[in-house]
Amino acid sequence: MEILYERCAGLDVHKKNVKACFACPGEGGKRKKETRTYLTMTQDVLKMRDWLKEQGCTHIVMEATGVHWRCIYNLLENDFELLMANAHHIKTVPGRKTDVKDAEWIADLLSHGLLTASFIPSAPQRELRDLTRYRAKLVEERAREVNRVQKTLEDTNLKLGDVVSDVMGKAFQMILHAVVDGETDPVRLADFAAGRVRASRKTLERALTGKVTAHHRFLLGEHLRQIEHLDKAIGRISKEIAHRLTPPEPPSPPEEEENQPASQKEASPALSPEPTALPDAQNWQQAVETIDQITGISQRIAEGLLAEIGVKMDQFPSAKHLASWVGVCPGNHESAGKRLSGKTRKGNPYARQLLIQAAHAASHSKNTYLATQYRRIAARRGAKKAAVAVGHSILVMIYHLLRDGGAYQDLGGNYFDERDQQVIQKRLVRRLERMGYQVELKQMAQAG
Repeated sequence: MEILYERCAGLDVHKKNVKACFACPGEGGKRKKETRTYLTMTQDVLKMRDWLKEQGCTHIVMEATGVHWRCIYNLLENDFELLMANAHHIKTVPGRKTDVKDAEWIADLLSHGLLTASFIPSAPQRELRDLTRYRAKLVEERAREVNRVQKTLEDTNLKLGDVVSDVMGKAFQMILHAVVDGETDPVRLADFAAGRVRASRKTLERALTGKVTAHHRFLLGEHLRQIEHLDKAIGRISKEIAHRLTPPEPPSPPEEEENQPASQKEASPALSPEPTALPDAQNWQQAVETIDQITGISQRIAEGLLAEIGVKMDQFPSAKHLASWVGVCPGNHESAGKRLSGKTRKGNPYARQLLIQAAHAASHSKNTYLATQYRRIAARRGAKKAAVAVGHSILVMIYHLLRDGGAYQDLGGNYFDERDQQVIQKRLVRRLERMGYQVELKQMAQAG
């Protein structure tokens, strides 16, 4: 086979060490290979970088497994053309399973151009990913903590969750803080929620009658403090994400420093550089506003999705490629002309989760295309498959909005009925005929 990359290297990365195999042209038309082992400490990785640069290496490939490749990637991305390959695509042949042979095999595949590079975003986008993913984890932890509050309340027989719609609303929290402080009188506890909930005063007092012990008050106090801590952390991260997506203001003219004493100039401490906005923050902000128009997508979901897929669709040739990368398109498993399975593949779990959330939110909207699509599919295939299908449709919309520009226009809840008008007419006529009726269709006269 033709050699596409004459001087390249394959890295087999582990937690504590990395095997590097450098391949280059040798005598007699054979490939010359040299393998070295380095620790994953920063100094050792830099030594490996210097060695590969001395050898004239141009391309390096690694397996995208775990998180151990990230530190190597960060240290080498400015000096080489790095490729991240799917580990499933570069499995070695039987009898070659050692770390050294793994590195050799990876280098051979790269030199012949048999590997497809995975999508690795720029460093600013990777930082934005870290923030949005961490915020999602904190939101999940907060939801778990709220569930623990309700579990503790069930143990006390306080049925507050049955009469309050927002389990962590202002009225709910005021009552809980009063319970933690030792208040047990249902009448006084109901005063905190008077006028803030739909339930009647009598219903509130009945729901707030229970048996609360010191153990319960201690647990509820810890849960509330943890929720408050998580709320503050989520707020700080959201503020940082907004800062990254906000275009920087133009620099102000330098202030006159002639009147400032020299001693003050020298004594001023050096401030650590603050995180800066993304290089093209204006485009990112516009992209958030653009896809936020889609039914079911909130600003938080929009920020998370863009952190995963980016704002430029150059890395995805089509919407189908993007859907396959995320893992929301039907699987392709066919043999002997028979389709065996349509199970979705494993893609980007973070983007997939956000799309499923958006799909569930869209399913509760009124008179929209996505809500109608969800109900049509859920009636035949179930709610879970309907959510994946609607998430796929949302992702296709995002792809075209980001690639082609423009504004989102909802097709309406009656889109499918208008598209399939003749099919619907025939189906309804057949149903009435089976019931014993003779049906004659006549067009209604247009009013006015």
